[in-house]
Order: sequence, then C-alpha cells, then structure tokens
Amino acid sequence: MGLEKAPDHVKLAVDLIELLETNEIAPDVAVEALRLVLNDFENKLSAAE
Repeated sequence: MGLEKAPDHVKLAVDLIELLETNEIAPDVAVEALRLVLNDFENKLSAAE
C-alpha cells in the first residue's frame, strides 16, 4: 500500500519522523517532546468531550 492511500494519522507520523530525523533530533529529546505533545492533545480531546 502506498503512502497516498494510508490513513491520515499514518501520513502525519511519517511526516513527523522525517522532520525529526532531518533535523537530527536526538531520540531521547524527540520522545520527551512527543510525550508533551501527546499529553496536550489528549487534554484537548478530554476538554472537547
């Protein structure tokens, strides 16, 4: 399956990985940043419910 037919969340994940790798972000820094982002968006989902 090509990426063009992939679900939006998969496309976004690929874009984020490419962005992090292109900018040579250390894996530990990326993980901590992604935890913050995940927490923020989970809070937004909870507030919308």
